[in-house]
Amino acid sequence: MTDKPVKPYALPATTDKLLGEIRQMIEEARAAVAATVNVGLTMLYWRIGGRVGQEILKGSRAEYGEEIVSTVSRQLEMEYGNGFSAKNIRHMIRFADALPDIQIVSTLSRQLSWSHFKEIIYLKQPLQKEFYAEMCRVECWSVRTLRQKIGSLLYERTALSKKPDELVERELRALRGEDRMTTDLVFRDPYLLDFLGLKGAYQEKDLEAAILRELEAFIMELGAGFTFVARQKRITVDHDDFYLDLLFFHRDLRRLVALELKLDKFRPDHKGQMELYLRWLDRHERKPGEDSPLGIILCAGKNSEQIELLELGRAGIHVAEYLTVLPPKDVLKRKLHEAIERSRLAVRDRGPGRDETGETPPAATVKKNLTVGQKARKADRDTRQPRRPGKGGKA
Repeated sequence: MTDKPVKPYALPATTDKLLGEIRQMIEEARAAVAATVNVGLTMLYWRIGGRVGQEILKGSRAEYGEEIVSTVSRQLEMEYGNGFSAKNIRHMIRFADALPDIQIVSTLSRQLSWSHFKEIIYLKQPLQKEFYAEMCRVECWSVRTLRQKIGSLLYERTALSKKPDELVERELRALRGEDRMTTDLVFRDPYLLDFLGLKGAYQEKDLEAAILRELEAFIMELGAGFTFVARQKRITVDHDDFYLDLLFFHRDLRRLVALELKLDKFRPDHKGQMELYLRWLDRHERKPGEDSPLGIILCAGKNSEQIELLELGRAGIHVAEYLTVLPPKDVLKRKLHEAIERSRLAVRDRGPGRDETGETPPAATVKKNLTVGQKARKADRDTRQPRRPGKGGKA
């Protein structure tokens, strides 16, 4: 007698739905447990690093620190496994030293893993560390993405890095406390477009076509929050038609972003063209609740003094270079640091007529903010300028 094959039992639709809901519960619970474990481990590593660091400071010899790390790691590895190797103990010491604020670490640990922190803590500048940590948190970067962003010198390419440290700190505090993105965090210079594969001579239409072909990679380079809207957007003013190369929308900034591509260096007339596009978009395309449109002019080169004199920031226009072939990293790094220094000097030496936001401060503030050179020039003018005669005709 042979057994009859058992037919698979067909689950009723209600059971299918039930299983789906249970699976979702299990996955959510797993994610919550993993997040809790990650927070617990991260805070444990921070506390261990801080405590071992305190002990090392008690020693007077350089070798004392290495002896402490070696002894502690050997014993902890025997009891708790490879997670407490000498190398990891050094990471923990660096962690506590690089990010000393426990509240900030606690907040970040809810979304950043130990692997994220290990990438961030070895950056040289405190503001760099804070920038990458907060952008990781806000944009949910993977460890791989974080490495790519650091490798491409993202911080040095943001408009933010070219501001004085106190302004950078202010914007990062706003990002940490309110998740508030600003144009200085979003815009970069230069943009790295080596993924387009353009070599030799090419025209604007080739550059535009390559961007659309590699749109996902291009938006990744622009940054999180950008959404593609249109190509060759027709703008009709009176009876004349103009065509905007690319139009995007940025979700965090709540603004349309117009992008123009230029094969040559930036010219002053590019500003007038972009201003026309932005005003048209503001009048005809801007939706209720959105802020005024912004413009990006991507060009092969630019003159810093022209950019400063034209006050493009006040018009909502960002001019940036693009690189279709990457130079060696050390060359790019040097050029970026030179650009940062030039921009910061320009901010410090800006005349008294406007503050960093472009607004005109009160007269008392203007007088107070005169630089030493400006005071000297003013004194020189006063001594050379003849005094006007008074009512009695006396000087």
